[in-house]
Amino acid sequence: MKNKGRQATIILIICNTFLFAIKITAGITSNSLAIVSDAINSLTDIIASVIIYFAVKASSKQADEGHPFGHHRAEPIAGLIVAIFAGILGFEILHTSAFKLTETHVHKIGIPAIVTLLVSIGMKLIMSTYFRKISRKINSPALLASSIDSRNDVYISATALVGVGCGLFGYAQMDDIAAILISFWIIYSGYKIGVQNIDYLMGKQPEDSIMEEIKKKASAVPGILGIHDVRAHYVGNYIHVEIHISLDQTLTLTQAHDIGKNVQRAVESIDSIHKAFVHIDPI
Repeated sequence: MKNKGRQATIILIICNTFLFAIKITAGITSNSLAIVSDAINSLTDIIASVIIYFAVKASSKQADEGHPFGHHRAEPIAGLIVAIFAGILGFEILHTSAFKLTETHVHKIGIPAIVTLLVSIGMKLIMSTYFRKISRKINSPALLASSIDSRNDVYISATALVGVGCGLFGYAQMDDIAAILISFWIIYSGYKIGVQNIDYLMGKQPEDSIMEEIKKKASAVPGILGIHDVRAHYVGNYIHVEIHISLDQTLTLTQAHDIGKNVQRAVESIDSIHKAFVHIDPI
């Protein structure tokens, strides 16, 4: 499954490199700050894509002596780095576009610039759908971040398109205003991605639906008299579970052990669960 993740990140790098090339060319030739800002966003996407590639590769490594629970934190770390890059980029674009807003400059907007942005919107829509599908298949927060980022890029390119369109009709400052709006969107996206991946790194409890599924799976195992003290937290993009089960005290040690193993297998059958630790309480 992780091979799909690596293949997806290679596609991500190729697509973002292509988009950066056409955007920076269109931005420079048209003297459009909005398109240049969008191009810089694509450059950041390339850097992020490379980081994500190595993160997906690292997270697929088997557990070893130094990392007995695997390398799953690699992907949230990559996601956090992407968020930091987005924040820095957003503030830099905001500073530049606010300064440019006070200047008088001539745009050379033409059909190639508009076509470039339309191509970008179309490609990013496809990329967002594709990476969301792959991220769900392999439970990859890094690729999910790429999906969200691609979706946000659609809005960014659309905003740039509005600014360029207004510039085409003589409202040159709308291009700079569009760049300012793009900067705010990039900063917000970086914040959202950062918060999500910090939760993974800090061991946040999973969503209520997952907690309920854990309890349901455990309770369905034959021989269980009750469950309590169910705790779970993220270890990278996977979940570790600790659960206490109540068993009849007249059971033999072997019987109690077998029921405990069945509970472990049942809980670990949930896609996002990596490890389940079962504590047996005789009653």
